[in-house]
Amino acid sequence: QVQLVESGGGLVQPGGSLRLSCAASGFTFSTYAMNWYRQAPGKEREFVASISRTRVNTYYADSVKGRFIISRDNVKNTVYLQMNSLKPEDTAVYYCNADTTYYWGQGTQVTVSS
Repeated sequence: QVQLVESGGGLVQPGGSLRLSCAASGFTFSTYAMNWYRQAPGKEREFVASISRTRVNTYYADSVKGRFIISRDNVKNTVYLQMNSLKPEDTAVYYCNADTTYYWGQGTQVTVSS
C-alpha cells in the first residue's frame, strides 16, 4: 500500500532548527514531485515547499524562503525539509504529499516555543 511517513518533529526554541523526513513506499517515488504542507490549529493547510522529481527545481512559500530547504533522496525514497531560524508561527503539523495525488502522510508536529 501507499505510505508516506513523516518524522523529525518536536519542540524547538525560536531560532532553532529541525529536519523533517518523509519516507515513501508503495509507489514509484522518483516519478513524483514532492511537497510539504503544514496546518496550524484552526487554520487551513498551507503549502510550504516543493521539489521536482529530479531535484532540479524547488519552490517555497514566501513565509519560509531563506529559512527552509527541501531536498530528496530517490535511492532512500525520502523527502526532507530542513527548517532553520524557526519562528513560533512555524508551529504546525507538517505533512508530505506526492504532487498531484491524494497521497498524504499522517503528519509530524513541530512546536516552536521558548
